[in-house]
Amino acid sequence: MSIQSGLGLLSATPSNWFMNSIAFWTFMLLGSMCIGGFFMFRKFLKVLPKADGKSKLDWQNYWVERSRSLWSDESKAFLDQLVQPVPSPFRDIAKHSIAAEIGKIAVESNAKEVTRDHCIKGYIVATPRRDNRFLVNFLEKNKIDYSAYHHLLK
Repeated sequence: MSIQSGLGLLSATPSNWFMNSIAFWTFMLLGSMCIGGFFMFRKFLKVLPKADGKSKLDWQNYWVERSRSLWSDESKAFLDQLVQPVPSPFRDIAKHSIAAEIGKIAVESNAKEVTRDHCIKGYIVATPRRDNRFLVNFLEKNKIDYSAYHHLLK
């Protein structure tokens, strides 16, 4: 009897838990690759040149460099405060795109310095419309007056 019970371990078919774990990790791998591919494709679309020959990233870099001398320590600290709700892996990218929009607004208004109003307006304009509810909650929670730019929130 002990010989027969030992032969069950030498079965040619794998056990159910092994097959289930293989299926689980297959789906996990495919899901991770799909999510990563989605974000890589979005980044690829930002690099494609538009009708003017420059990509979205080229314009962001242009406005950041053009407005670099206008930023004070206070406005940089306020920008850091504005990007706090963004998850840390995406915070640098969000900060760069918001800084580009703020710089564009400051340069186009011929300002000598980036002010708090430029930061609020650029933050509202640079934030996607789908996130406006979170943006308003964040501004109200931090007691930041955005009433002058309420028309930008649609």
